[in-house]
Amino acid sequence: MIPSRWDIPPEPVRPAPLGRKAWMRRHAPLALALLVLVAAWFGPLPARAETSFAAHMILHMGVVALAAPLLAFGLARSRLLPAGAGAGRFVLPAALLEFLLIWGWHAPALHDAARQSLALFALEQASFLLAGLFLWTAALGSLGSQRTGARAAGAAGLLLTSMHMTLLGALLLLAPRPLYRCGTLCSPLATLTPLEDQQLGGTLMLAVGGAAYLAGGIALLAGVLNTRPAEARP
Repeated sequence: MIPSRWDIPPEPVRPAPLGRKAWMRRHAPLALALLVLVAAWFGPLPARAETSFAAHMILHMGVVALAAPLLAFGLARSRLLPAGAGAGRFVLPAALLEFLLIWGWHAPALHDAARQSLALFALEQASFLLAGLFLWTAALGSLGSQRTGARAAGAAGLLLTSMHMTLLGALLLLAPRPLYRCGTLCSPLATLTPLEDQQLGGTLMLAVGGAAYLAGGIALLAGVLNTRPAEARP
């Protein structure tokens, strides 16, 4: 029996290939995140961070406040992660994990050890990136949920992280003495005393880390508040 044209299944519709400009726009955040990581990890900062707390903080903020959100946004935009990944379920555990890692690695004994051990330094930086990526991916993934609670959890996770980063930055800024032994190893050519170097690091955490997570949390919270009642789900 010869099949009629009605018996032949239609060919699947394939999406049209992206043009060069559209492809570049889609993947630009991901490429920028990778450039930030390359500049942070393979530039002069790791060597300077051995003796300068401010250099350590620039490196830290570059990873968690710039590279991590860009990487999370870039992965979602490049469709390398499923839409609505996590849907807000993992935001608060991710925020707790980042809290423990940030405060743990800034405990004086562990911080000083990471300045003098390449293995611990690599572990520190990898944990900063993975924790930041986990939180930002979970928070941005909540945008794909129709549930108001999931979106609110995304905003809460970023706002809580902003709060504890602000608190840590304030402690570093207002401490009356250097908290880290590596501060005494500063180069004799340094223009800052160990205490001033620590205060500069605390200011950077306040100005960059706290502000980045605060901005992300407020943006997600604005989306929750602007949700129409008919669209909201508990």
